[in-house]
Amino acid sequence: PRRLVRSGDRQAMTSAATKQDVRSFWSRTPCGSWDASAPEGTSEYFGQIERRRYELEPFIHRFAAFGHAARQSVLEIGVGLGTDHVQFARAGAHLHGVDLTERGVELVRRRLELEGLQSELRVADAEHLPFADESFDYVYSWGVLHHTPDTPTAIREAIRVLRPGGRLCVMVYSRHAWVSYGLWLRHGPLSRRPMRSIADVLHHHMESPGTKGYTKREVRRMVAGIDGLRIEKVATPYDVEYAGGLAQLTGRWLGFFMVIRGLKRS
Repeated sequence: PRRLVRSGDRQAMTSAATKQDVRSFWSRTPCGSWDASAPEGTSEYFGQIERRRYELEPFIHRFAAFGHAARQSVLEIGVGLGTDHVQFARAGAHLHGVDLTERGVELVRRRLELEGLQSELRVADAEHLPFADESFDYVYSWGVLHHTPDTPTAIREAIRVLRPGGRLCVMVYSRHAWVSYGLWLRHGPLSRRPMRSIADVLHHHMESPGTKGYTKREVRRMVAGIDGLRIEKVATPYDVEYAGGLAQLTGRWLGFFMVIRGLKRS
């Protein structure tokens, strides 16, 4: 007889398939690799990626506060090509990092070796972090957790491994932003599909399959247990592509990056 698939089973199967899609996408195209022309894995390669990242997103330094992590136990979830990761290492953090892709972890190990820096790196799933409760003073993740199928679980995991009083800094994409609206216009009405939702457009046309954008209200529900919560939207160069100078004027309302910060409740 044909096996009946329960709703929970179907959801788990869909989640697993999407996660494999996400892994495959970022294995093929590590974040920022498109900005490098030098041979992969060389000092020049990593230098080109680093320069371009902070030209486009100089505000990362303000939010990440790399220098304040000296001698702290830090976890970065989603190390990518290690551009932010090496900032923590240079600052003297006791550093750990995870990524969904083996390629990302291998390249970041190479980058750390080139600079004589240290970090405990491993391949791991953000929804199931391989660390004990209350392991870190600071958990950081920039532009990663909106890609995993179960973002609320990933954020709960980030909070779980924080020590009481520990700092959280997570950036996720905003659903109400110039980038989101621009993509919706291009792939909705201008593609003769006016009934498509913004969520559907982000899912299919923003980076890896299944990418999501959130509202501030949705984010607040996901970060229970955080004191001094600050949710700040930031205008990006990607918003400027769609809205020109208006993007900077409306960044606090319609910026594409939404940065979540706070301290774990004691």
